Amino acid sequence: MLKLKICGLTQAPQAVAIAQLGVDAIGFICVPSSPRYIAPGQIGNIITQLTEFPQLLTVGVFANAELETINDTVNTSGINTIQLHGQESPEFVTAIRAKFANHTLIKALRIKDQASLDQAQAYAPLVDILLLDAYHPEQLGGTGQAWDWNLLSHFQPECPWWLAGGLTPNNASSAIAQTQPDGIDLSSGVEHSPGNKDLAKVQALMRALENPFALIPF
Repeated sequence: MLKLKICGLTQAPQAVAIAQLGVDAIGFICVPSSPRYIAPGQIGNIITQLTEFPQLLTVGVFANAELETINDTVNTSGINTIQLHGQESPEFVTAIRAKFANHTLIKALRIKDQASLDQAQAYAPLVDILLLDAYHPEQLGGTGQAWDWNLLSHFQPECPWWLAGGLTPNNASSAIAQTQPDGIDLSSGVEHSPGNKDLAKVQALMRALENPFALIPF
């Protein structure tokens, strides 16, 4: 069954409302330079309001962070999932896997060509989920840019994989039909502004996933 992650949450009421809609994962950006950054203590305050959703993945998104920083954030916030969204090596990913054996581990890669997609295969045995995002030379994610999904026509990694990058309520269904991912991840496509989610867009996305032809423009 397709998984849905909404990323870049910063406000507790929005996080609770989005969880109530039935998403599988919500993400918090733990990269201080990001406009969607949220401090570990604030994440913890939000997570304490999500106890009625025990199956929900609460994802901390890191990029090239030190292991100590990740450890401190995990302990302070209570997140149950770690997403590595930088240039982390397979060796570092392996170390994170060993340190946080009880956490779900996601490795995100920014795909710009076949070579970067081939690189993703090296991480598949090391993680629970691969997340394929759009490449941008200056931004790590949340760019709102789509990418060449034709590269994925023969992509079959060893682990589940999620699609990200330029997804919106209007194109999510067609993207899923084209690429056949195990899940999708949206941030800017369901926002008013960075970190401020548009609940109407999240609801429209849910309706589009239930009825794949409802919101695809012709």
